[in-house]
Amino acid sequence: MNKMQWKNLLSAKRLGSDAPGTIKLERSPFQRDFDRVIFSGAFRRLQNKTQVFPLVQEDYVRTRLTHSLETSSIGRSLGTAAGVFLKENYDLGEAQISDVGAIVATAALSHDIGNPPLGHAGEEAIRFWFTSSEVAKALHSELTPEQARDIEFYEGNAQGFRVLSVLEMADQLGGMQLTCATLGSFAKYPSTSASEIKPPGVAGKKFNFFNAEKGLFAEVAANCGLIEYGPYSYARHPLAYLVEAADDIAYLAVDFEDGARLGMISQDEVETRYLGLLPDPSVASHLGNITNPVRRTEYLRALVIGALVREASQFFCEHCEEILAGGLGKPLTELLSCTPQLKEIRKRSEEMIYNNRKVAEIISAGFEMVSGMLDVFVPSVNELAAEKTGKGKASYRSRRMGALVTDITEKLNDPVWCNDPYARLLSVMDFISGMTDSYAVSIYRKLKGITL
Repeated sequence: MNKMQWKNLLSAKRLGSDAPGTIKLERSPFQRDFDRVIFSGAFRRLQNKTQVFPLVQEDYVRTRLTHSLETSSIGRSLGTAAGVFLKENYDLGEAQISDVGAIVATAALSHDIGNPPLGHAGEEAIRFWFTSSEVAKALHSELTPEQARDIEFYEGNAQGFRVLSVLEMADQLGGMQLTCATLGSFAKYPSTSASEIKPPGVAGKKFNFFNAEKGLFAEVAANCGLIEYGPYSYARHPLAYLVEAADDIAYLAVDFEDGARLGMISQDEVETRYLGLLPDPSVASHLGNITNPVRRTEYLRALVIGALVREASQFFCEHCEEILAGGLGKPLTELLSCTPQLKEIRKRSEEMIYNNRKVAEIISAGFEMVSGMLDVFVPSVNELAAEKTGKGKASYRSRRMGALVTDITEKLNDPVWCNDPYARLLSVMDFISGMTDSYAVSIYRKLKGITL
């Protein structure tokens, strides 16, 4: 099998644009990608979306916004370190070392941009709704098997690609029109939900674009020269491994810190496990000079992130040829010398943080909230579309609900959309996934008559 080529992988071609991709030293297209994402409405809404602790009142713990910024910072370091190696050993075309860092930083900045309210629980709620709700079951016969799989196995990753390539700057083909290099690096699971041949290893665990956007990702893959395993199934862009590593490093190190701050894990355990990732004996002696427990944790967390970044970038360089052939089936964080210690931190986080009673109570309520909104909005939108096309009559209730989803009802003037149940369903998913946690709670309480 042919190997991917870096001069293609670092494509500056913008999705949906006919203009050739050109790289200028004073401000590269990859830096512009970063700016487009960070000033987008979808990114801004991450400030009120759950990272781990939903609707938390503490002003210290991370939201999706702060997590994304931290992941992006780690990604830039990983990408820049890898860029030095790549510039010395491969033909990068016009791209520079800093461009590699900018690409990874932007893809990492965007990695959660499609997540619905209440984090991964929001994804699970949508999947559960589609297989259990009577409203959803009535829709199954109207969808193709491929379309049904998109909702049955709903993915925030695929919603993220949709946000970047369709929903933001929706008046132009390609949405934000980010570079193909950035969009390729964003896709950790480059296939559709229905691809018969999945990418091997970790890249095949999930999917990264809906049936509706498969043509857009095919353009990304073609410009980057990604290996194709089957229809709409591709090898990972090599830089996606660094994006994944940045996310893994951020949440493994930082969630533990937040858990200690909220009293879910003891300060002693956090320090002990952090020190287990740092072989330098001088760290422990220096730690003795810091008396404030918060500062002690922050000091150790910073050292841990630095150590993990250095080792992960080293392993990326060592496995570069294997990655270019589409052959690495594991995340970089599973190749590190400290992998056993990281797995213990992950295990303890699941026991003490992710499954904490307070977190579980809110997540469980959120499960009902997302399902409840879908039960209301999906039939209302369908009734309005049927009335518009002369196939039925919308109830008074559906007309009132339409006033809450003006972004969707604007589409009622499009007869193609009105006659496409899949497009209508995706529009409702877009609306709900775009909600912040607090807005979702507010809307749900009004729908149920709890508040007016």
